[in-house]
Amino acid sequence: MRIRLANPRLALWFFVVLSVLLLGAGLGWRQPLNVDEERFLGVALEMLQNGAWFIPHRAGEIYADKPPLFMWTVALFVQLTHLPKVALYLPALIAGAVTTGCLYDLGRRLWRRRVGVISALLFLCTYQSYSILQTGQIDGFLALWTVLGIYGLCRHLLLGPDWRWYYLACAAMGFGIISKGVGFLPALMLIPYAYAARKGWSGVVAMPSGSTKKWWLGLLVALAAIAVWLLPLLVIVAQGSTDSVAYAQEILFRQTASRYANAWDHREPFWYFFVQVIPKYWIPILFMLPWLVPAWRKQLLRHDGRVLVLLGWVVLVLVFFSISTGKRKLYIFPAVPALVLVSAPLIPWMLRRWFSNRPKGRTVFVSLTVLWLCAWCVRGFVEPRLEGINPHESMMREVAMATQNADLVLVDWREGHWVFAQQPLVHFGFKDTQPLEHSVMWLRIHPKAFALVPAQDMSRCYDPQKARSVGDTSRAEWFLVGADADNGQCQAALPDKAYRFAWQTPL
Repeated sequence: MRIRLANPRLALWFFVVLSVLLLGAGLGWRQPLNVDEERFLGVALEMLQNGAWFIPHRAGEIYADKPPLFMWTVALFVQLTHLPKVALYLPALIAGAVTTGCLYDLGRRLWRRRVGVISALLFLCTYQSYSILQTGQIDGFLALWTVLGIYGLCRHLLLGPDWRWYYLACAAMGFGIISKGVGFLPALMLIPYAYAARKGWSGVVAMPSGSTKKWWLGLLVALAAIAVWLLPLLVIVAQGSTDSVAYAQEILFRQTASRYANAWDHREPFWYFFVQVIPKYWIPILFMLPWLVPAWRKQLLRHDGRVLVLLGWVVLVLVFFSISTGKRKLYIFPAVPALVLVSAPLIPWMLRRWFSNRPKGRTVFVSLTVLWLCAWCVRGFVEPRLEGINPHESMMREVAMATQNADLVLVDWREGHWVFAQQPLVHFGFKDTQPLEHSVMWLRIHPKAFALVPAQDMSRCYDPQKARSVGDTSRAEWFLVGADADNGQCQAALPDKAYRFAWQTPL
């Protein structure tokens, strides 16, 4: 496909704008619908409300699952736009634009301009790009730091030496780590690079002797980026707060190494990504593999270091996440930009092989690409209209009216109940083991309050005849009960800590 933009900088901005138009389709209509989006938007809004920037909270309780950089960014965009439901999606949109621009520029520099064009278009055509970058999840934001790490390392290892780009890559990895623990992944690129450089493969840069200190300086740059969050956190911990110490232990140890080695959620077999994710989310690259794999083999036999570094990194990322017991489809998205970059140079060759008449092949390629991109753009506008508003939003408005904004006790709640709450909330911890019994005891002490409980096991403590159904969300039917619905069958001591929370400005 020919984009007639002779000026590389003009072409770069063309693809950046194209990515914003495609990935931003439907922005403003999208609603936070899944639990991740609800959670991260809520944490960001609570940061703005309580000013606790270094230790995030969820409905007043410390939230220790993820570092805070993504939530900081969402909070920043909330402040700039005053539109929380738009601000949530802007980090991933920016990440998509930067990734597209970086792929165009790397393809142009590593091979030629046409490869840069194909790299940008192939990334925008890949299903997982839309699956991740049109959502309000951390992995879309992580893509920003991942691609900057890849870009900086490629400029240094394959086009350098250029220590400035190396240090930028290290800083990006540091910020990636305080977005999500796996932000260090671009560093794995050094493994295939070290082999290629040692064996004298073409396409890689041999570093000058005596550069050991420069390499280690990159680690200090990464640590400096991490210190933007970690240093203030350690200062807070040093002040001796029990909650802050528990948070530091959870986020620095249990949610990193422990979760990787022995995940308690999303447990899947080793082959999960290869059987259930790649066949769907790496389309259309998947369809090219019968031709790409033999071509990559020939390039490796010719000792092309560019292919070894990029393709080797893709393999290492897949192995890294496959070894972990916990797996989700979005985990392997960081590998997509490098896979696109190593695939793009072979597409002109595949077109010539598929179509003996070259103009015809180009016409088919252009037509399919345009049709595919248009389809994704239309989907961006249509899908939010079909999904409608979050059912939690409607439910919580109805609950607030029915209870006249009285205190509401949450039982087995989900993030949507908290994010869209219109009234003061009470809960006993997101992972409370006896939430139903605790809600009964609270209502006995506070008879003017109400409780929102799921249908499952409700009759154990409440009279179903005195409960009011308020809707189905989060795979459960929810009922509103007052103190008069207590059937007297449940007895339990109240937990040591009850969390009270109310939005100053409800969504």
